[in-house]
Amino acid sequence: MKTPLPKVSEIPQNAKWFVIDANGKTPGKVATEAARRLSGKHRADFTPHLDLGDGVIIVNAEKIRFTGKKLTDKIYYRHSGYRGNLKEVTPKELLVKKPERILELAVRGMLPKNRLRDGRLQRLKIFTGEQHPHEAQKPIELKV
Repeated sequence: MKTPLPKVSEIPQNAKWFVIDANGKTPGKVATEAARRLSGKHRADFTPHLDLGDGVIIVNAEKIRFTGKKLTDKIYYRHSGYRGNLKEVTPKELLVKKPERILELAVRGMLPKNRLRDGRLQRLKIFTGEQHPHEAQKPIELKV
């Protein structure tokens, strides 16, 4: 008996949406579950080469917590491509300026590095605070 593989034309277009509350959680725990839902690994018809994932909304991004001394010792790097333009920022500084960037980088790192990653990241919505404008999608609350 062969394993059924869905074709691109058979992909269901009705993606579910999930809400994850990041209040008091570590970035890794939240990002792991978000990446799993975005990839579609929680579905029975998961296929690695097709984008069958769902949408994820993360709220309270500014209330995540770091264990140990990661808040001051961990460093996020970015580079413009010009010589000498390596920028460094700690999670403590990012929590003040752009708290949603920490979770975005964590989820991005957990998704496969292929052509499907950008499409999956478009279905990731991260917000500071409890409110989000995606009530029309009827998101399902996820416990992490």
